[in-house]
Formats: sequence, structure tokens, C-alpha cells
Amino acid sequence: MAQADSNLDHDIPLLPLPAHWAKSVVGLLSFICFANSYNGDFVFDDSEAIINNKDLRAETPLGELWHHDFWGSKLSSNTSHKSYRPLTVLTFRINYLLAGGFYPLGFHVVNIILHCAISVLIVDVFSILLGGLQYTSKGRRLNFVPKSSLLAALLFAVHPVHTECIAGIVGRADLLCALFFLLSFLGYCKAFRESKEGAQFSTAWVLLSVFLGALAMLCKEQGITILGLNALFDAVMINKLNILEVLLKILRKDKSLESLVVFRKGLLFRMTLLLSGGATMLYVRWRIMGTGPPAFTEVDNPASFADSIFVRAINYNYYYSLNAWLLLCPWWLCFDWSMGCVPLIKSVSDWRIIALAVLWFCLIALMCQALCSEDSQKRRILTLGLGFLIIPFLPASNLFFRVGFVVAERVTYLPSIGYCMLITYGFSLLSRQAKKKKFLVAALLGLLLVNVWRCVIRSNQWRSEEQLFRSALSVCPLNAKVHYNVGKNLADKGNQTAAINYYREAVRLNPKYVHAMNNLGNILKERNELHEAEELLSLAVQIQPDFAAAWMNLGIVQNSLRRYGEAEQSYWTAIRHRKKYPDCYYNLGRLYADLNRHIDALNAWRNATVLKPQHSLAWNNMIILLDNTGNLAQAEAVGREALELIPNDHSLMFSLANVLGKSQKYKESEALFHKAIKANPTAASYHGNLAVLYHRWGNLDLAKKHYEISLKLDPTAAGTRENYSLLKRKLDQLKKKGDV
Repeated sequence: MAQADSNLDHDIPLLPLPAHWAKSVVGLLSFICFANSYNGDFVFDDSEAIINNKDLRAETPLGELWHHDFWGSKLSSNTSHKSYRPLTVLTFRINYLLAGGFYPLGFHVVNIILHCAISVLIVDVFSILLGGLQYTSKGRRLNFVPKSSLLAALLFAVHPVHTECIAGIVGRADLLCALFFLLSFLGYCKAFRESKEGAQFSTAWVLLSVFLGALAMLCKEQGITILGLNALFDAVMINKLNILEVLLKILRKDKSLESLVVFRKGLLFRMTLLLSGGATMLYVRWRIMGTGPPAFTEVDNPASFADSIFVRAINYNYYYSLNAWLLLCPWWLCFDWSMGCVPLIKSVSDWRIIALAVLWFCLIALMCQALCSEDSQKRRILTLGLGFLIIPFLPASNLFFRVGFVVAERVTYLPSIGYCMLITYGFSLLSRQAKKKKFLVAALLGLLLVNVWRCVIRSNQWRSEEQLFRSALSVCPLNAKVHYNVGKNLADKGNQTAAINYYREAVRLNPKYVHAMNNLGNILKERNELHEAEELLSLAVQIQPDFAAAWMNLGIVQNSLRRYGEAEQSYWTAIRHRKKYPDCYYNLGRLYADLNRHIDALNAWRNATVLKPQHSLAWNNMIILLDNTGNLAQAEAVGREALELIPNDHSLMFSLANVLGKSQKYKESEALFHKAIKANPTAASYHGNLAVLYHRWGNLDLAKKHYEISLKLDPTAAGTRENYSLLKRKLDQLKKKGDV
């Protein structure tokens, strides 16, 4: 059986702890680091992946999850990112159903629990990777490196770069993937529990490991890489192969290759199982996804759109060095690294080339040691450490397909296993040479404490969008998306003046940022700065002709400028690019109503309600238009239909009550008015129109009461004041007659 030299622990200046104590310490520290994110909001991508994802709702059949991407779009759609993670979406759906709605608390708690479980589980993983695999006669696995495995697990558990995966709910994909990833590895190790020197193994455990790898892949695409790591582990740890020796014999076509342990220990058979499993996963994934690649834009990953192969290669390698730096020094963390955050390297004179040179110098040095060292323990640890560092990162490397980001902290969750392993081994070597080990222990404890503190600070920033977006301004001041998100957050809170400044900066940094133009145009439209709004929205649709939202907003501006023909054309262009666009049909109906094209207006609003049955404004406008044109019976029918679909909408109650009052259905009208007032007691018009009903009905005292309430709520309402004066005169006349 694979057993390593046990002297690695001799050089680690820590106290050895029993396994259950070590796991308790790791679990506790991992909880402390991220516990304060438990009551955070839905932030950043959470809105699209959770709140706007119809796959979480009970009315969506469960089967749809297997045909949609992570964001709820059909995988066959041209706009789909092809991120196929149905098991992750299923856990979101369970969270949603258990909570009875979109309450972030439960989502965050699950993420924290998952990271704690992974951190505890990884103690066993590191004990195998660093200390070897050996079982007792009773099947209990031995841990030869309790101190080293504890140190590596602590480094993993408190690494600040993990904050995005844990505090950001969409990071659930990485956490679930990591959980099944590690279970697959441990399952593969179980295959050799009753084996002596790997000669025998359990095929069932190997197949279970492949199945767990498939589950990891159904949580996130990186999961499939565990099959390659299991194969590497088998070759290096179980069969103790010298990779360099095998490669040289293959190149020389050496006949002695057959004498290797490959066939004797069943390695070839196990490799066949792993390869077959991986090929099957990829084939099924390809069939589900379709042949079309994911659709990304240049701002998502500018290097991948560069014409020059040299520019692409240089920048890809620079991105790798940034990921390595985030593992080494996770101080400058950002929720998004796109849109100018990392300017392209276009020349060898760029000083950032140094980062590439340093990265590859370190990697080549480690690879040489992993291949050429005469120390078998060093070869094994470095090979597995580099394997766990590099192989899980390959899907995010742009080597096989274009990815939709420049740098993403979440994709380092699995590679950090290899990083922690290499750092632990390096620390043991340093400790072996050090004379003052107390200094090393102090430095190690200081590093762990700083990382814990950094995790607490960073997870607190992830608790709200305002803190998260503002924290990025100092890290990526050139990132247009950062300024856009800060502006959007301010606009949502009603601070339009500050939002305008951030939107303008986003457009300055990225003159083709159509979403920033659209949002800025919307604010300017609301502030009646119509000409500048029109310029921005016209530019947005010129840059992106299929931008339906910008076309609709341009139509609203043109309508406000009384250019009705152009507005109508803009609305129809928006609908052509987005067939199911209820808001655009609603605005088109308003345009037709302004032009007294009543039938067209009603048809447009009806289309809006067909596409979105809860579109309250469209229903209301239909009722009001039919009421104003004297079609009371039709208005009543539409009002009743609307209230069946949206029974708690007080504005619909109010509109239908007005219609019923004109139809002399006073009792029913009165009941609806009271329901509307109960739902919105501060609406002056509700009291005013109820007073009119009582006035018309002859219930003058109640009419007087509600006129007075209405005028108290809105003293400027001229119509109410006039009606109140008429009522007072009538009451005075009645009083005089009574006196006579």
C-alpha cells in the first residue's frame, strides 16, 4: 500500500491533535471566518440566479431544471451561457420552498455549513495527499501526518479568496462541486482499503467515485477534473510511478515498460473506467448543451477577442499570474474584474510581463523538482500539489473554450487545495532549516489570524450591494462595471444625482457600455432632460441594435417629445427583438391612448396582460379607458377579470369601484372602496371618490366625512374641494329647510 515517509510532520512546529479535535478546530475557524454573512442580502449575481430565476418557483416543473442553464434560460437559446448546474439550482429551489419565498437567510446558512463541512472533510484529504494511504487490518485509515494535514486544512479553511463562494449565494455551485469532488477522491481511496500494494481494489468504489465526480460536474463544470486527479493519484501514490521515467521509456519505446506495475496492479483497467466515465459525462453534457458555444461579449473577456495570438497568449498567462497572486496575497479582492479592471498587455515592453516570468519560473522550478528529484516523497507531494493546483483550474484557463470573465475569485476554490498543500510542504522544509522555530510559529499564527480577520471583513462587505460595490472602487477604479453597479445601487435608493455621476464615469471608462447609457438615459428622462436622454439611448441602440430595453426607453423619450411616429417605430423595434415584452406593449398602449387610437391602445394593453397577467398598470389603463369612453359594462368585465388574477391590488379595486358607482351598483362599489382604503389608507383620491359615491347615493354625512379626510391628506385637490363646497351648500340648504 502507498505509504510515505512519515518525517514530514517532524518539521512542523505544531502540537499534534487527535483527529476529532483537529477537525473541530478547522470547522470552528471556518465558521468564525464567514459567520457574519448569514444575514446578508441577495447581492450581485444572486438577483439573476435566484430572484429572477423561474426554475426556483413551485409552478415550474422539476423536469425543466434539466433543460435550463444556471440562470434559468433554455440551454438551446443563443443567449445562454451554457452553465449547466441543475443540482445547484435544485438546492436553491429547496431553499426557496422551505423559506416560503426569497429570504436570503436560509441560502446563506447553507453556504456557511457547506464550507465548514468541506473544511472538515479536507483534513482527511490532506492527510492522504501529504502522508500516504494505508489502512489497518480492520479497514481504518492511518494518518501519518496529523500536524501537516491540520496546517494545510487551516490554511484552506481561512483563506480570504473563498469569501465570494461562501458569502455570495451563487458560490453554492463551487461549494457543492467541491463537496462531491472531495467525496469522489475519498471514495477512490476507499477502493484500496483491502488491497496490499494496490494489487487488489474494489471496482464498486471506483465506479462510485466516477458517479460522485458526475454529481460534482452537475453542480459546476470543474467537477469533472476530479477524474484526472484520481488518475494522477493512482499513478503517483498507489503505483509509485516515476512520471519522468515512464515518459522517457515511452519516448524511447523501451520494452522494459511492460515490466512496470501498470498491468500487475490494475492501473490500466482503472484508467479505462475513469476515462470512460469522463467521456460519457462530456458526451451527455454536449448533447444537453447543444453544439453552440456560450455567448460572451468582448467586455467579459477582452483577451479572448484579441486578433493577435501573441496578445491572447500573453494576457491569458497574465490572468494566471493574477490568480496565483490572489492565492498568495488575497488582499485586493473584487466582485468583478472585467471592463478595464485589467488592461490588455499589448507589448513586451509592458512591465507586467515580469509577473508572467515569475509565475513560469516558479512553476517550472516546481515541475523540475516534481519530476527529477531523487526524493520520492518530494516527487509525490509536489506532483500531487501541482496537480490539484493546475488541473481544477483548466476549465477556467481559456485553453479549451472561451470563458466569460477575466479573473474570478470563485474558480480558485478547488485549486487552493493544491496551493495549501504546496505551502504546507514549503513550510516544513523552511522549518527544517530554521534555527529559531518560535519565530516561524509566531509568523504562522500571525498569517492565520490575519486571514481570519480579512475573511471577517470581506464577508461583511458581501452582506450588502452598497458595501460590496464600494469596496471595489479602490481595487478596480478602471472597471466600468464597478461604477455602473455603484450608480445602480444609488439609483435604486433614490439618490439620482449621485447615480448620474457614477453612470457618466462608467460610460467614460467604456464608451460602448450600453447598459450604463440605458440607465443614465432613464434617469435623465425622469428629470425631463429629454434631449440628452435621447442622444444616449440612440447611441446605445446604434452600438447594440438588438438592445430591446433601450429601444423601449427611446420610444418613451420620443413620446414625451411628441414625436409619436418615431416613438411607435421604436416600440415595435423593441418588440421585434424581444417578442415577449409586456412593458413595451404597455407603453405602446399609452402612446395609442395619447393619439386617441383607443382600439389599438386596448389591444396593446391586452397583449401586455396576456404576456404578464399580473401587469397591474395595463389592467388599470384598460379599465380607465373603457370607463372614460362610456363602455361601463366592458370596463366592469375587465375589472373583475383583473381582480381575479391580482386580488390584492388596491388600485384595481379603486378603478372597478368607480365603474360600479357609475353603474349605480352602490353597495358593491362601496365595499371595494373600503377594501382599497384599508390597503392604502393615505390615498386622498380613494377617500375623495368614495365621498363622491356617497354624495351621488344620497348619504351626505358619510360623503362629508370622506371629503374632509381627502382634503386633509391632499389640500390641493381642486376637484375634491369643489365637490365639498357643493355638498356644504346642499347641507346648508337642507338645514334651512329643516329650520323652516
